[in-house]
Amino acid sequence: MSEDKIRVVLVDDHAVIRAGLAQLLGGTPDIEVVGEAGNGDEALERVRALEPDVVLMDLQMPGTDGVTATRQIKESGLSTDVLVLTSFSDNERILGAMDAGAVGYLLKDADPDDVLAGIRAVARGESPIHPKAARALLGARPGPTRAQLTNREVEVLALVREGLANKQIARRLDISERTVKAHLTSAFSRIGVADRTQAALWAERNRI
Repeated sequence: MSEDKIRVVLVDDHAVIRAGLAQLLGGTPDIEVVGEAGNGDEALERVRALEPDVVLMDLQMPGTDGVTATRQIKESGLSTDVLVLTSFSDNERILGAMDAGAVGYLLKDADPDDVLAGIRAVARGESPIHPKAARALLGARPGPTRAQLTNREVEVLALVREGLANKQIARRLDISERTVKAHLTSAFSRIGVADRTQAALWAERNRI
């Protein structure tokens, strides 16, 4: 992430929504809108060209939709994170977006301050999830038990659930970031999740 500002690309097929978001984000000292896109294909082009920190992604768009675009962005190998901002709260779309690699899920009826907080949370390595989305994810699939994890993996997952980034976890447990990543990789494999968002939700569900 840029040391000065969080660089954001806005993706929505409605120009008026992009304009409103651009005005909202433009009024902050720490967030900068560096690009816009009206569909998933344009989103991938903008991300490849601009390498933003965060993409604010709508889901329902003509052509390539937001879920497909999110998956393509994550498969591109770039470090850009995708934060969904949509009007849909049905389980199918929520699960589809998160499985595709989105790190957060917000609804368009959110307070403007919540949108700004969500972008900042993503930039810190956290996963802002609307309560409706969280309920869908927590109830989606039964998972393995904590008995399959080592004590250290449990400790690391507990801190992921609290929203701590790897550097903060390393400092809290007095271990290296490389060791934190190793524990996370092992834990993800054991509990069958693909990223820290799913891991945090698994930890919440299993009361870790």
